[in-house]
Amino acid sequence: MSILLIVIHVVVCIALIMIVLLQTGKGADMGAAFGGGSSQTLFGSTGASTFLSKATTAAAIVFMLTSLTLAYMAGGKVTKSVVMDAQVPIEQQSQQSQAQDDAAGSDTKSE
Repeated sequence: MSILLIVIHVVVCIALIMIVLLQTGKGADMGAAFGGGSSQTLFGSTGASTFLSKATTAAAIVFMLTSLTLAYMAGGKVTKSVVMDAQVPIEQQSQQSQAQDDAAGSDTKSE
């Protein structure tokens, strides 16, 4: 399931990049209005704005949904860590435990 979702996410990313690059900036329409010829859009000067804006919106929605789903799926995994298995080294024994060890050692020596 996650591999299919990753493939969809990558395809939508590439499509979103291409759709945004196909659109022209706001300054291109001003040049066409003053006799600079037609604007450099792929689908003409007026027809492309609605199609590309709807395609951008759809691709952005799919991109956000796949991003949220992938993040949710990645956050739910509990992995085993090497740090969790490591024992904390004992730096010094407390005075009380040393006294108990000494007392236990002297009892065994007296027998």
